[in-house]
Amino acid sequence: MGLPALDAFPRKLWSRLAAGHARSLSFSKMVYQGASGYAPLRQAIANRLTISRGISCSETQVFITAGFLGALTLIGRTLLAAGDKMWVEDPGFPPARHALELAGVDLVPVPVDADGIDVSAGIALAPAARLALVTPAAQFPLGIALSADRWSQLVSWATAAKAWIVNDDYDGDFNHSDRSLPALKHHDGAERVLHVGSFSNLLFPGLRLGYLVAPISLTDEFESASALLPTQQSLLDQMVVSDFITQGHLGRHLARMRRLYSERKLALVEALKSGLGDSIHVAETGSTHLVLHLPADADDVALANRARALGLAINALSPMGLRTRTGPGLLLGFTNVPADTAQDATQRLKRALFKSACGGRLKAARPSRVA
Repeated sequence: MGLPALDAFPRKLWSRLAAGHARSLSFSKMVYQGASGYAPLRQAIANRLTISRGISCSETQVFITAGFLGALTLIGRTLLAAGDKMWVEDPGFPPARHALELAGVDLVPVPVDADGIDVSAGIALAPAARLALVTPAAQFPLGIALSADRWSQLVSWATAAKAWIVNDDYDGDFNHSDRSLPALKHHDGAERVLHVGSFSNLLFPGLRLGYLVAPISLTDEFESASALLPTQQSLLDQMVVSDFITQGHLGRHLARMRRLYSERKLALVEALKSGLGDSIHVAETGSTHLVLHLPADADDVALANRARALGLAINALSPMGLRTRTGPGLLLGFTNVPADTAQDATQRLKRALFKSACGGRLKAARPSRVA
């Protein structure tokens, strides 16, 4: 899940950029660098967001982090205290919940429907929450785009409650939904928004490189908190990513990936529908994965384990809900599945789901024993 098309990544270009910086490493780059990140990269991100996403910001608002979870850690250290209440989407991204729980935050699961997070339900559950974590572009795991009306409700609540909204821009660059995304920074009250992005699914996850865009009112606080983080991101990686953006390589790479992902999604959907028949409903989301809804008596956790044993990167849907019952399902990423391997992937999935590769009725697996 979340693994980009590594087979299509321009490794030779990346190596050339990295080698150039390694050869020209100066004394000034060998001492401690600014805690907020490499200045040219911060500027490149600000420029890119302003031009391509309509999020007007300056270099001083951008903070380089250790991926998405690094940004979440920085936010927690800056804005949250143990016992603070925080809205999280239900179902949602388990690693984010675990990271927040380690910080002592009181998580408030807020249900998600066809329009995204249910703001009215959130207000009923915790009207004075300190923060809300949302994925407006493509909700994880359901792939729903947040409606403009819901975004307005969310901003209105945050403004009145003096709360903050963390916009996790998961899959924002690859959103496949027809729904127009909210103009996050142009909305009234959008100064309550913290925008979080990552290069893990844009380039490759081994970078563990992300960023946080903070409101101007919070930049001093985030600057101070950044200086106290125990680790900083590789300067060489930051320099290479900066070049990759400013020299136009990222824009061209994203254009290629959007075309490639459309092809791979179509190939996998067709293979699944042909190979699995009517026993499973394939839901096409606006994200970079598909959701396979299983019969109500299926054990999706055990089935996901079987599929992974057959070499498929598949996650179970049901554990991603806290109070919300999603029903059993499987999440299938398609970005790293070449179109010519879609049939083979489907046959392996079929072996995990059915009694034999030839088919048969889908059987519910026994729950795994938990020690």
